[in-house]
Amino acid sequence: MKRYLILLLFTFQGLMAQVQFEARVSKNTLGVNERLRIDFIMNVDGDNFDQPSFDGFKIVAGPSQQISQSWVNGRSSFQKIYSYILQPNQKGTVNIKQAAIEYNGQTYKTSPIKIVVTNAVAQERDPNDRPQGSPNEMLNLVAEISKTSPYLNEPITVVYKLYFNNINVTGFKELAKPKYNDFWNQNIDIKQLSVEQGSYQGERCYFVVLKKTILYPQKAGRLTIEPLSLDIGVQLPTNRRDMFGQMIITDDNKVVSAGAKTINVRPLPESGKPEGFGGAVGNFDFTVTPSKTTLKNGESLDLFVTASGNGNMKLFTLPKPVVPNALEMYDPVHDEKVTTSLSGMSGKITDKYTIIPQYKGKYAIKPMQFSYFDLNSGSYKTITSKEIMIDVLDGPMQAEANASANTAKNVISKTEQFKYIKPKTTLVAIARNDFYGSDLYYTLLFMPFVILPIIVLAKKRKEAIDGDVTGNRIRMNNKLAKKYLSQAKKQLNNKEAFYIALEKAMHNFLKAKLHIETSEMSKDNIRELLLSRNANPETVQSFINLTENCEFARYAPASSASIQQDYDKAVLIISELEKQIV
Repeated sequence: MKRYLILLLFTFQGLMAQVQFEARVSKNTLGVNERLRIDFIMNVDGDNFDQPSFDGFKIVAGPSQQISQSWVNGRSSFQKIYSYILQPNQKGTVNIKQAAIEYNGQTYKTSPIKIVVTNAVAQERDPNDRPQGSPNEMLNLVAEISKTSPYLNEPITVVYKLYFNNINVTGFKELAKPKYNDFWNQNIDIKQLSVEQGSYQGERCYFVVLKKTILYPQKAGRLTIEPLSLDIGVQLPTNRRDMFGQMIITDDNKVVSAGAKTINVRPLPESGKPEGFGGAVGNFDFTVTPSKTTLKNGESLDLFVTASGNGNMKLFTLPKPVVPNALEMYDPVHDEKVTTSLSGMSGKITDKYTIIPQYKGKYAIKPMQFSYFDLNSGSYKTITSKEIMIDVLDGPMQAEANASANTAKNVISKTEQFKYIKPKTTLVAIARNDFYGSDLYYTLLFMPFVILPIIVLAKKRKEAIDGDVTGNRIRMNNKLAKKYLSQAKKQLNNKEAFYIALEKAMHNFLKAKLHIETSEMSKDNIRELLLSRNANPETVQSFINLTENCEFARYAPASSASIQQDYDKAVLIISELEKQIV
């Protein structure tokens, strides 16, 4: 009785055993300069592990595989883990999609995981990470700001410098670009990066200027400049030496961030602000110049309103001239000749007005005022232009023209007295036509006679396609070949991943066509089963040779040409076997 009870207990334990497959991450929120570890854990020896695409991340290391199996009190436990180290590409919310395995003909998948990537965070350097041969290792990205308390529309500069020492920088890539919310900004071109000597926090080192930006704050208050983050390829010396006594250099990637910066923008003072102030800040000259002051009837003149100097040239509007009604003025043509450097914007802006006189006489264009805030003195200044006199030599006088216009306006011909009264009317019926006999009625009536022949023709065409056995078989072959090899094609630039995917594709092909499991995939068994299904012996041998080559090529050097050649060969062999196997 006791023996039967133990047997029943083991049977119940086996029935309760479940396949567990899950994904675990080291953290769900991380900075753009941090790394993430993800483990895919299963309690069975699953087959055909299919990793997610990891969109939004770069694989720094992996996959690494760990297998553990133990027996405790007669009870076995099994665990297989695939591990990856990931580096985020940019800020935002990223979803790690599902991974999948196969076990006993069933497919098991992990749950998706949401990861939040934030701004770069400050990281304490682990002393164990520092190579023993380089105690003075330095790698810091710094944003140097010319002024942290500017006025509204006062220019400031941000220069990003990379300081380093005892490290060879091989390249860099932007992970997070700085954002200048509420700033007008423009990057200053750097023609060529150059390494210079300097010091950082009292320590001598080298630095490279990576980026220069000029900013004009457009809002008063505390404004934040989001940080620039870089993924930098470096070469680090180690405490190991080769057989010739030379120090061994290792390649690595490091993520650095300039950190967020806060700018306290002061508003322009309200006391003394001129009426009509247009927002100009800097140091300016102001001129109003006509192309000519004496002209004949029908001629036109151009009036140039110009501000020149240094300041926020593109960020304010020029005053508009006021002219007499006898002068017809058109909308201005705006022209900018402005250059931007680290000191700010300089040059001139011009509004050109075209003016056409209507009558003979002399007319005055009133003086114009241009106000700006002078940063040097911290006060407002106003420039007033001179009055401009325009002399129109000929043409009708304004008084005569007004009199003739009034006379013509008061005389109304008898024929026009009743022109707004319609002598005839057009009546429209209120009642609508019935549906019977309308266009819609006849359309719906004859529509079935048009649709039925189309349905019959479509059905006959489908039957003809279904009866084309050879054509359908060819289409199915192409579909299967694309399905099995699509994953391998995506990994053409990654040798190890390519050959893993290619070997997996060929195994899946055999499992689908020969109805066998992984444990039955010996070379002799595969050859016997394929030959028994009328496969060509040469094709069978090519298939087996390619399978052996996948196992060997994973650990041997291979060129991109040989990888492409193996991929083309696999497509050809699978297509041939599809045609031969019955």
